[in-house]
Amino acid sequence: MADQLIRATAAEGGIRAVGVITTRLTEEARGRHKLSYVATAALGRTMAAGLLMASGMKRTGSRVNVRVKGDGPLGGILVDAGLDGTVRGYVGNPSVELPPNTKGKLDVGGAVGGGYLYVVRDIGYGYPYSSTVELVSGEIGDDVAHYLVNSEQTPSALVLGVFVGAGGVTAAGGLLVQILPKAARDEALVEILESRVAGLAGFTPLLQAGKTLTEIFSDLLGDMGLAIFPERQMLRFHCGCSFDRVLGALKMLGEVELQDMIIKDDGAEATCDFCGSVYQASSDHLAQLIADLQAESTVSGQSIK
Repeated sequence: MADQLIRATAAEGGIRAVGVITTRLTEEARGRHKLSYVATAALGRTMAAGLLMASGMKRTGSRVNVRVKGDGPLGGILVDAGLDGTVRGYVGNPSVELPPNTKGKLDVGGAVGGGYLYVVRDIGYGYPYSSTVELVSGEIGDDVAHYLVNSEQTPSALVLGVFVGAGGVTAAGGLLVQILPKAARDEALVEILESRVAGLAGFTPLLQAGKTLTEIFSDLLGDMGLAIFPERQMLRFHCGCSFDRVLGALKMLGEVELQDMIIKDDGAEATCDFCGSVYQASSDHLAQLIADLQAESTVSGQSIK
């Protein structure tokens, strides 16, 4: 099944629901970063959460940055997700592996440890909105739901899952259900919804059983006036890095540092943290950057005179 996002409402617009399937993009991240089992689960859950949060933004070009900074051996997670359905991310220690937790599942909470969740929302203009909350479990889903309730005052239930076996990722995605202000005062509705979400046996088992997002929504909200939007947004792992951007970053180092790279290393190598792409800049490339800097300095000096 293709990676996709669908949206729905229920209870006459009082409930907002978003679901994502992220199996392929999570597998791509696993391969790019050579992730362990637990690192795959941690990054996969966070990428799904980022896409779910970004789906509620309105302005084209809006993005969400999710940083999980814990004291566990994973060394932190950083994800960048956009309203356009693109996402990228990485973990600090991609090779870390831990024994299963007491439930026999991948110990994401143990890998993340205690710490903080940082969320930055960039709507494309003005200053980005940022917020920080303490991690409640390190399992990602609980932590993001805690953020939504405390920082955005929106009662939210979040179910995330990644199933990774010897052959790679076979199921990944998540479901976000939010109770909007017009329905939050209906205590009976809130209790029913909380009970149903709590009763879900995870998210990946539903995908592995052949359930579609539409069927999952119908099972959960079908008797609450469910309205599923017809549009399906395709999702993908995408990084905007490029060789030109690498050269731009190298240029900012200045002439002295560039000359030192030419003498000592006969060039420069840069690796993108987000996607793992490796870029090689030869000594000729660096020499051209130095020439550009000198030309710009000459022009600047003439303009001052």
